[in-house]
This record gives sequence, structure tokens and C-alpha cells, in this order.
Amino acid sequence: MTVTSEVASEDGGFYSPGEIARLNLQKIPNHIAIIMDGNRRWALQRGHFAIMGHWEGAEVLTEVVRAASDLGVKTLTVYAFSTENWLRPGVEIEALMNIFELYLIRKREMMIRDGVRLDAIGDLERLPPRVLSALEETKKATEHCSKINLVLAMSYGGRDEIRRAIGKIMAMNIEPDQLTEELIASQLDTARFGDPELLIRTSGEIRVSNFLLWQISYAEIVTTDTLWPDFSPKHLYESIIEYQGRKKRGGT
Repeated sequence: MTVTSEVASEDGGFYSPGEIARLNLQKIPNHIAIIMDGNRRWALQRGHFAIMGHWEGAEVLTEVVRAASDLGVKTLTVYAFSTENWLRPGVEIEALMNIFELYLIRKREMMIRDGVRLDAIGDLERLPPRVLSALEETKKATEHCSKINLVLAMSYGGRDEIRRAIGKIMAMNIEPDQLTEELIASQLDTARFGDPELLIRTSGEIRVSNFLLWQISYAEIVTTDTLWPDFSPKHLYESIIEYQGRKKRGGT
């Protein structure tokens, strides 16, 4: 079952208290992952340059983080820039890096105020120095925050993450019988956050696109045909309601 885009209200606001009551606040997932897809399509449908969709998507993320935090979600991991995205035209990559840098700088005080601890996963050394600097500065400024972890997957690919984890394990010179799933998990970028219980993908696509391949083995997956810039707290709530309605079968 997918979440439709029709749950959004005209003003794009939050659910009323009665509607929020549909959620079981005792069963809110601790860790939610989101594939934020559809920025370019959103812009092109409106006759804008593609980059405008990314700008709008960045603003949407702020509201979604706040809504997730208010519900008690402890970690929100979002797919911001994949290893495959490096293959896009240079002008688009440059524009995206500008957005990342400005987002990290402009939202820093907001994150501190709202208790958002910023972190990032991926092959971060590939990022331009100015983006990496802004990332490190915002991470340091928010390291004391404890309401929610916002984890940006930047220059990230699930296969690349596993490759890097294997490299670290090989350097340990362990015996084959010492190689366990727990050891592999401990060397993944997300080790300190745990695996997500819920994966949300926007824009109607039904694939995981090399995102958290190890970690989502037992996650519930909810898709919505809503493009990311149109995604709202309402869609987040609907996705969690869908998650809560799933019947767990002991990991199968």
C-alpha cells in the first residue's frame, strides 16, 4: 500500500489534534530513513529550472525534521546526494553543493534551537572543501543537541559503504570465523544510529536506489507518489500510520 498525495491540505499545515490521535505514540519508529526523490520533476512541472526543486526540497526537510522530532523520532536519515549523483552535469553538481553549503550555514542556529544534532554518512572526503567545512562546523555546533539526529547521506552509496566497511575489517587481520554480521554492522557508517525501522520513498518510484542496503533488510517500506517538495508533515504522519498498521512476522 502506498500513501497518496491527497492527504495534503490547502494550506499545507499539520494535522489537527484529532487526526494526530490516529498515531500510536507508543509505536513511533526510533529511526526513519527517507529517499527524497522528485525535486527535479517538481520544478520542471512548474516550468522552473531543475535546481529550484532542490531549493524547495531543502526547505521541506526543515519542516519534516521538526515534525519527526515532535513525534519522538530519534534519528532521521535522508538521502541527500548519492555516489551516482557525481555523474550528473558539472553545473548541476555545483548548484547542489551551493545548496548544501548554504543549508548547513543558514539552518545552524535553527538546529541548535530545535535540538537537532547534525551528522553525515558517506564518502565525505569527496565533497568540496567549502561544503565539508560547513558540514564539520555545523556538526560541532550541534553536537550537544539531543532531541533528534539528522543524518545527511552525502556522497553516499550502499555498496560503497559496504566496500569501505570490508576494507576496515580486512585491516583488522581477523580470522574468517571471527567475521560476524555484528562486526560488519559495527563498521558501517550508521553503526551509532542503528538500523531504520521505516524507509519512506517519495515520487512514486519503488526501488531502494543503493540506499542503506544492509540496514533496511527488515525495515518497512512505504512509498508515496508525492514529489519531495510537496511532502509535508501530514505525509510523514500517514507513512507512520501505514508502518504501524503492518503486521510484523519476526523479521521475515
